[in-house]
Amino acid sequence: MVKGKRTSSATGSREHDNVEPDRDRPSLPSGILARIGSISASLGPAGRRIADFIAQHPQDVIHMSVSDVAERTGASEGSVVGFCKSVGATGFQQLKILLAQDNVRPVQIIHEDLEPQDSVATVIRKIFQSNVQTLHDTGTSLDVKAVERAVALLKAAERIEIYGIGSAAPIAEDAQYRMLRIGLNVKAVVDSHMQAISASLAGPKVATLTISHSGSTHETIEATRLAKESGARTVCISNLGKSPLQAFADVVLFTMARETRFRTEAMTSRLAQLAIIDVLIASLALTDYDRSVDTLRHTFDVLSIKRY
Repeated sequence: MVKGKRTSSATGSREHDNVEPDRDRPSLPSGILARIGSISASLGPAGRRIADFIAQHPQDVIHMSVSDVAERTGASEGSVVGFCKSVGATGFQQLKILLAQDNVRPVQIIHEDLEPQDSVATVIRKIFQSNVQTLHDTGTSLDVKAVERAVALLKAAERIEIYGIGSAAPIAEDAQYRMLRIGLNVKAVVDSHMQAISASLAGPKVATLTISHSGSTHETIEATRLAKESGARTVCISNLGKSPLQAFADVVLFTMARETRFRTEAMTSRLAQLAIIDVLIASLALTDYDRSVDTLRHTFDVLSIKRY
């Protein structure tokens, strides 16, 4: 299990006890804010702080990470997750979705800019505008020094491992394909068990690239932690904001995707992730220009037999 911030593990355990669901508690109201109000009085101090903060700032919480809420309420990340479960959510990400459902019109769960009466032409325009805006925001906010450090770590490694779960898995596999095209020793690991094994054996000659929009996915956090503890250098791509993943990252490259408001599987974050990976691969290729060009030509010739 991911421990998150180690300094608060003991406190987190005690606070977590204050927000565990009561098995004898009657069924909860359907709306998430109503559920929070119905159990608030029965919680311990940490649980009440979390409940009060979420009830008073529901729109803000939709944009926040579990680490942000923990910091604002003086609780541990474990306490926040425990509170989410006490109100019937599976975790913090689902709590945010439930808050959004309480606070936005249903059509916005499909896409936040849409209206029920929108035509296909309008849907095309709005979604493309949203995706273009995400790429623009990510490009203008991307830390050049962080990219340079990431390129240096990946370049120095004898092997690169790329971790991604769920919607991040195809991004990891695409990154592997394109890094192979320029001659890098790289493998994408998208199975959680394989991630744990591979990361624990990584060692100091390995660099890892973890892709996680929320930065809160248990499997990729655990893989990154194991890689870090084995001596590997760790680069992460995640959306802007604090998250548990960052505790185990040497370098974090931030995307700027708005989808954290209502949904976590939309295309905007993946486009931003792919753009950052493009930047990394192009920069890596330029560090050894002649070799990269020769390798690209060779792999193009090899692939040419696959085409008519």
